[in-house]
This record gives sequence, C-alpha cells and structure tokens, in this order.
Amino acid sequence: MLLHHTFIDVAKRFGKKLAIHDFTTNRELTYARALIACFILVRYFRKLDPGFTGIMLPTSAGCILAKIATLMSGRIPVMINYSTGAEHNARYAQRKCDFRTIITSKGLLEKIECPHVDGMIYLEDVMAGVTKMQKLVAAITSLLPAGLLKKITHQGQEDDTAVILFTSGSEKDPKAVQLTHKNLRANVEAVGPIFNFRSEDIFMCTLPYFHVFGLMSTFWLPIHHGMTMLTYANPLDFKKVCTIVREHKATFIVGTPAFFWGYLRKSEDGDFASLRIAMTGADKCPDALREGFKTKHNITLYEGYGATECSPVISVNTPEFNRPGSVGKPIPGLAVRIENYQTGAECALGEDGRILVKGDSVMKGYFNDFEQTSLHIRNGWYDTGDMGNLDEDGYLWHVGRLKRFVKIGGEMVSLVKIEDILEKYLPEDSHCCVVEIPDAIKGAKIVAVVTTPLDEKATLKEMAKHLPTISLPKIFLVWENLPKMGSGKIDFRTISEMAREQLSRKSLS
Repeated sequence: MLLHHTFIDVAKRFGKKLAIHDFTTNRELTYARALIACFILVRYFRKLDPGFTGIMLPTSAGCILAKIATLMSGRIPVMINYSTGAEHNARYAQRKCDFRTIITSKGLLEKIECPHVDGMIYLEDVMAGVTKMQKLVAAITSLLPAGLLKKITHQGQEDDTAVILFTSGSEKDPKAVQLTHKNLRANVEAVGPIFNFRSEDIFMCTLPYFHVFGLMSTFWLPIHHGMTMLTYANPLDFKKVCTIVREHKATFIVGTPAFFWGYLRKSEDGDFASLRIAMTGADKCPDALREGFKTKHNITLYEGYGATECSPVISVNTPEFNRPGSVGKPIPGLAVRIENYQTGAECALGEDGRILVKGDSVMKGYFNDFEQTSLHIRNGWYDTGDMGNLDEDGYLWHVGRLKRFVKIGGEMVSLVKIEDILEKYLPEDSHCCVVEIPDAIKGAKIVAVVTTPLDEKATLKEMAKHLPTISLPKIFLVWENLPKMGSGKIDFRTISEMAREQLSRKSLS
C-alpha cells in the first residue's frame, strides 16, 4: 500500500484523536482535521510542475501535512536540509534532481537568514489564499469512505519513489537517495512489533524530517500506528524538549548522542518518567551517556544502527534483546553479511569486515547516478561502507566507517576505537573526535580534537595501556565545540578540514 493511502486509513480510523501537537506554532490537529488540511493542500499542489517538489520546512505540522499532500497530489517530495547552508542545499537539490518548486516558510527563512531562491513557494501564502469554499469542499471530501479517498488521490505502485533524501555529506558531496513506499513501509513494519508500538504511544518528534532517522521514526512510524506526535522544531532547546516530554507524557523519544547529552544535562528528576523507549542512533553512543541516563532517570538508552539507504534501521537493541556497546540485532526481514574488505569472503563470527545488508528496506538506488548505485549495491546486497562484526548471539558490533580506518605503517588503525579509549579519560561533559591528517613520511597523522583542555602526557600514558603506539594521537587540538550536521551527527569532513587549516597556519607561523 502507498504511504499516503495508509495515512488516509489511519485518519479515518482515528478521526477525533489528536494527531499532531505542534509546539512551535502552538497548533493542535486531530487526524480528521489533518486529513482536511491535506486535501486543501492537494488542490494547490496539483497545479505545480509534475515530478519532484522540494520541501524545506522545520519539524512541524506544516511539514507533515505538506509531505503527505505532495504524495497525494502525485508529486515526489525532495527533502532539503535547512540547518546548514540552506541556500546552497536548495540550489544543489534543484540541480541534482532537475526541479524548480520548493515549498518552504517565510518564518523559517527569516530565522535561518536564507535568501529567497527562485522557485520557492511559501506555505503561509498558500494557506492565506485558501477560501472558505475551498475549506468546505475539502471538509466534505474528507467525509468520503477511505476507499473512495484513495481513488481520488494519486495511484501508483509500492516500488514508486516516495521521497528523495540526501546523504549527510559529512565525508563528500551528498547523494540523492531514492526510497520507495515499500522501503519505508518495510522498515516501519519491522520495527513496530519488536518495541510493541501501539496507537496509545505518544512520540516526541524533534529530529528534522530531511534526515531519514527523523522521517521514519518520528513521522511514518507514528502515523502508521495512529499515534500522537508532539513536534518541536528545535532539538537543541534541550530544556523545552524535557518540559514537553514531562507535561505531555511522551512515551518515546529518539535522537543522536549529541542531543541526548543535552537532555541529560537539562533534565530534572521525573522529566522522563513517562518514557517507554529512549532510542539513540546516527553516532556511537558513549558508555558515559548510557550510564548517565540510568543513574539520573533509571532509563535504559537503547542504541540502534542504520543508513539513509536502508530506510534507515538495520539493527537495534530492544528491551528483550539488549547488549550495550553493540548496535543490537538486525531487524526482522533484513539480512546482514560481514565481508572481508580485501577478499570479499564472508567473515567468521567476531571478525571485522564490511557490513552488507539485503532486504525490502534497501533503496532502489541513487537518483541519476548509476555508477554510485552499482558500486554500493551488488547482487542485491547494499554495501554500507561501515565496518563491524556479528557475535555468536547475533548482535552486530559497529566499529566505524571504512573511511574512518587509516593505514599507518602498513597497519589498519580505527579512529573510532581511538575515540572510544580517549573518551574514558576526558573530563565530564567533554567530547572528542579523532581525524587523520596527511603525513609525508607515514602517510597519515592522527589528530585528536577535544572540547576541554587535558593533560596530554598523562592521557597518552593511559591510552597506551589499550592501544599500540601507532594508534596514539600525535597532536591534540582544543576547540569549544565540535561541528555537527543538522541531524546532530559529528561533521567529520568539516572537522578534518578545520584541523588541517589550523595545523597549516601553525606550521607557517
């Protein structure tokens, strides 16, 4: 079934139930009113150019409704990252996918100081132009049986593209990932039973919908089950998020470790008492963060692993099967293979290799990029570009991107492992990122960026107890903050470039 048809079924079933409580605009919508709003937008969207339509909106009722209405009108939403370089990202998306129209908001552009880009249409103007008659027609239309509503909205196949999302660009230029209705539905249906999700759950939705983590876990997943969504556009407003969770009794919250650190610092006793599930992903979860939530709130922070190309969940720890430090067991319907990065042979249990994935959640390919698609998908197996291993109990252990391994003196060195060891000796609330810098003699030099000054000699002495000499950082840089993507992921690309620039300036001075 198409995703927008699922929404119609859910809206008809849970009509009077609160669907969205938007804390950015203080707006509340029942499922019935959300359905009416979608039909109001469909009338307008059908006038737009066919094919792709850009959406650059914050996590809000407006974004949810615009995305569903785009699908209902037969257009394919292209989700645009507005958190960093919004103008550049908008133009990049237009060029990459060859479209013009972008649905956005004046309020958003003013807040992020983004200029108007040719082709932008403002949601405020669209809604201001809606007449009473159009509202009445949409309301009457929404009363039709679900079967008829599906017939008067866009028809299609489950293998049709449901969204274009861009890879993070933390290592190179973003690729345009085509996820189908089938891809997203398969992921939602696999995750639901293992967490016993139900319509009574209340989801705290702060992650941006231009990121697959937010799009699946705080958009299509709660809609699929007819849940209530508490949307707030600023995940960095940690205190506000904690207050919303407490006052509105959210049962589920998801985020990156960077966001959860903020929630841990700003939360008070009882803020998270209503939570059934707290889930982190996108970056490795430090032991200290897990321990902090357990100590302060008696909450288990579950860690999962995924990729944009896999819709996104690949594996996850659950209340029934939880092994801290691992990224959990592969979700039902998804096969994971660990392959030797040199020979291509399947690895033994516990042996590190490339993580390959096969199943209905795997994308149909990168848009207009046959070369990259063929490089990443071979015989139905998607090569994540990550390294890891499976243990004897079926838990997946992620040890880092293959690109986060460097060859020094003929040895493969894991930057992620160095970070894991370094984190144990950092002051409280301090964070780190380890990157490589080209070295004329050894090929690469390891640089550790930390957010708090430390005793380098003492730290290296302790790290040497766990790491060989070639894995020890040669240089420490102290920065106030680590650059992050809009999703909260560490921006390795920017950190590497900034570190190179800083060290270059030092060598010249």
